[in-house]
Amino acid sequence: MKRLALRIPYKGDTLDFHVERVTIEPYALTQPVKYDVVIDRLTHWYDTTREWIKKGVLMNDLYVFNNPFSVQSMEKHTSYAAMTRLGMPIPETWMVPPKSYEQLPDLKPTLSKYARLFDLAAIGRSIGYPLFMKPYDGGGWKGVTRIKDEAALKKAYDESGTMVMHLQKAVDPYDRFVRTIGFGPQTRSVFYDPDAPLHDRYTMKKEADFLSAEDRQVLEDTTLTINAFFGWDFNSCESLRNTNTGVWHPIDFANPCPDSQVTSLHYHFPWLVKAYLRWAIFTAATRRPMRKAFDWQPFYELAATEQPWADKLKAYGKLSRTLLQAEAFEEFNHQHLGHLDEVAWEFFGTEEAKDAVRQKVTALFPAHEVEPFTELFFRRIQQWRAEQK
Repeated sequence: MKRLALRIPYKGDTLDFHVERVTIEPYALTQPVKYDVVIDRLTHWYDTTREWIKKGVLMNDLYVFNNPFSVQSMEKHTSYAAMTRLGMPIPETWMVPPKSYEQLPDLKPTLSKYARLFDLAAIGRSIGYPLFMKPYDGGGWKGVTRIKDEAALKKAYDESGTMVMHLQKAVDPYDRFVRTIGFGPQTRSVFYDPDAPLHDRYTMKKEADFLSAEDRQVLEDTTLTINAFFGWDFNSCESLRNTNTGVWHPIDFANPCPDSQVTSLHYHFPWLVKAYLRWAIFTAATRRPMRKAFDWQPFYELAATEQPWADKLKAYGKLSRTLLQAEAFEEFNHQHLGHLDEVAWEFFGTEEAKDAVRQKVTALFPAHEVEPFTELFFRRIQQWRAEQK
């Protein structure tokens, strides 16, 4: 990776920004951190990096996307519970104990004392079919099964092994599946097709073709509320719209390491890159403090009011924009990054950009598919450029 550099004027001075990889290597706990902001894409998979980042937050006041303590503790189960408390229309969700356990020396006496037999079929009937079984903490669709009846429920549970699972009522029928990406106070809603191959799931439909202005606002307020509540800078929220009621149901929104690959986002990738840059530069330049602790009381006070849900969600959105410094962010971008759209438009038409796409495709696709998919993704980016021009 090249070491990228950027210079912008700010408050009568000139700020120099340098971008480079954080490597995985041994480190002393007293080792200083040379970065102002770290964009975390590794701690879900590499414990060494997670602990280095946590050390940097605790000892060096490092700002990280996303807060590693919140990501580690506020997984899918916690996020469902919190947003249900706020009144969001989360489908009915149950947690069930795992089918099997790791064989530890004290397993048998522990289970004999604490574990209770339960009727899985009765829970399924209570929730109603269809429903989904999915891990309480998972991501990337791992372990997710659509359950149509009692036999399928028993089979999926028997095959779930040691994973702790949720059972969640399906939104059925639905006519919209939208994934809203939130980066700081920035959002982008994408029509999502979960049944398509990975490179086609993020469709290229225009927002105006599948969202009304009111729906767009609901999805934005929902996503920003989730992010501000948990202290996440970068996240995505999957929502389904019930065909009969028109209600948007958030179904998966603990995604604080969401898909950011050009091989998935293609047409939407330039927006993501610009969102990354805008929020990273803003946080570094303004020395935005890391939220190490969370005050949820303002959200709970709004939750306790008697106002209609639509008004309550707007109030959550307003509070969230305040916590995410939306006004200051917009002013900063207007004053200092007004040229970014043009710079990005020019860059994504270059051979350098196409080579970056090719490198990512090479890492993920078999050799005989590298050139065809490089051309496909780059062509979609060029469509974005044509529309932006």
